[in-house]
Amino acid sequence: MGAHSGKVAVVTGASRGIGKGIARAFGEQGATVYVTGRTSGDGERTIDTTARMVSEAGGEGRAIRCDHGDDAAIAELFAQIGDEAGRIDFLINNVYKIPDPPAWGGGFWDHPIQIWDDQVGIGLRAHYVASWHAAPLLFKAASGAAIVNVSSPGGQKYHFSCSYGTGKAGLDRLTADMALELEPKGVAAVALYPGSVSTEFIQDAAAARGMDLSKSQTPLFVGRSVTALLASGDLLTRTGSIQWVEDLAEEFDLVDEHGRRPPGYAERG
Repeated sequence: MGAHSGKVAVVTGASRGIGKGIARAFGEQGATVYVTGRTSGDGERTIDTTARMVSEAGGEGRAIRCDHGDDAAIAELFAQIGDEAGRIDFLINNVYKIPDPPAWGGGFWDHPIQIWDDQVGIGLRAHYVASWHAAPLLFKAASGAAIVNVSSPGGQKYHFSCSYGTGKAGLDRLTADMALELEPKGVAAVALYPGSVSTEFIQDAAAARGMDLSKSQTPLFVGRSVTALLASGDLLTRTGSIQWVEDLAEEFDLVDEHGRRPPGYAERG
């Protein structure tokens, strides 16, 4: 039996990337995992494929299509989970919308206003809305319930664009303040800082730009850091904090699917 056997986890934005890796890691630990996103059906980057991988890993994957830019869709998502599962043990707020085209470089005046709505609307507001709906279900968990907000070192140093950094810094503040309000309920909230992660988006960019990803974290490595953290038994002592994936890997002796532990984040200061 895995460390999270019998637990119910919700991972938003899990059709690909970090969300997919976290969902798979929960599957390795025997959890029931609700995976959300807009892309369904067959194919490599869909919520249905992720749900299948969760089940193949040893858990139970359940895919629910949800546009996290739509408040009504988020409400319906958590109503369905409440009807089916009755509670939530872990909410992983990961969903994020990469602007099209991506905002890499240049000044904010060079980017369309929509980039703010993509990066802050989906990458921050949608997490608040999901947490609002999930809270009553988290309160029904027996113990050890938690919200993990997938953030970024971009909350502290410049990454990609000013709208990206604003969204991540806001998410860190949201996490800290949520933790204060949730603590009397016995629910923890932490922000997660992955390093450079070889998501599908980054792999595609690397192929076009000749980038070296040999030292990058894999999405499953990030996922294993999350599941180890949530099984640690001391979540309330960490509530409100920023948890770096590299620190969790060292603490819990974690490796990725290739048996490797990637080096620490190069720009950490």
